[in-house]
Amino acid sequence: MPENPMEKGVQPLDGLLAALKLKNTGLVEASSEQLTHRMVAKGRKGRRLTVNTQKKILKALNRAQAEKVFVLQDLFNYRGK
Repeated sequence: MPENPMEKGVQPLDGLLAALKLKNTGLVEASSEQLTHRMVAKGRKGRRLTVNTQKKILKALNRAQAEKVFVLQDLFNYRGK
């Protein structure tokens, strides 16, 4: 059975949020853009996201914490479409 190209496996984002003790709600509340719990959940689980959605998650994460400035490569092991 071929691998589903839309599934990329659990992403580094999941571990970062756990280490920072942040939940999906924290990112949604920190976002100044339209970011939903569903988008964050899909990003954590590895469902392929668009670059735009990845950037929204990145911006929200950087607003939600002040320890470090993250880049897309810190959160995802693939480049969105």
